Amino acid sequence: MASLLHSRLPLSHNHSLSNSCQSFPCHLPGRSKRSTQRLLEERSYDSKRSLVCQSGIDEVTFIEPPGSKEAEAELIGSLKLKLLSAVSGLNRGLAASEDDLKKADEAAKELESCAGAVDLAADLDKLQGRWKLIYSSAFSSRTLGGSRPGPPTGRLLPITLGQVFQRIDVLSKDFDNIVELELGAPWPFPPVEATATLAHKFELIGSSTIKIIFEKTTVKTTGNLSQLPPLEVPRIPDQFRPPSNTGSGEFEVTYIDSDTRVTRGDRGELRVFVIS
Repeated sequence: MASLLHSRLPLSHNHSLSNSCQSFPCHLPGRSKRSTQRLLEERSYDSKRSLVCQSGIDEVTFIEPPGSKEAEAELIGSLKLKLLSAVSGLNRGLAASEDDLKKADEAAKELESCAGAVDLAADLDKLQGRWKLIYSSAFSSRTLGGSRPGPPTGRLLPITLGQVFQRIDVLSKDFDNIVELELGAPWPFPPVEATATLAHKFELIGSSTIKIIFEKTTVKTTGNLSQLPPLEVPRIPDQFRPPSNTGSGEFEVTYIDSDTRVTRGDRGELRVFVIS
């Protein structure tokens, strides 16, 4: 904590305090020498605050020694590393087993509990940037939509999921989910590489809940077909949209710092991002 608790006590002229707070060859105006010494002893040996007394001319300074913030920061760093280790090697969750899902969830809960509640209302800029998804518990279902409807990966459709990013602009309130895909093609044609951008607007609800409202999907081919113009995918009219796909959603940011973000979706999905 290293916070300072100052108590300025005027001393008699040309007297300085000794290095020990137990004996002072000085007195405070209006107090006897004995009561002055007793007062200083009580302040310097307060067992509840463990104050350290420093002496100086015309002043007594009581310094509160370093508290638990340094230890707390070290613990949070250790728990963050534990979570990142738990989700590493799981191919963003596509290769996660039930045991892997449990370990990741427990590690995330430990970090969330230690770090405390997130308050984005006080510092929304923490969301700013391009975030890379390194884990999603929803991907263990092997579909691009996770627990929501979505095309399967590598089953009925020859789709290979690449990197997934979230690009957030706190000024314009833009919230883009960017997905790299590889689409299989019949022999002898090579696979088609593409990037799908699902554009949203977002708003902060309360202190840590983000609501996103879908606007459009744009697909841009990359690789050998990068010269093709981007294609905007027509939006399904609301009356034909399934109840589970309303075009909007919510998630809670349960942990965030300068390079790591943990979220919990409105259907329980745990996601871990690192700044890209």
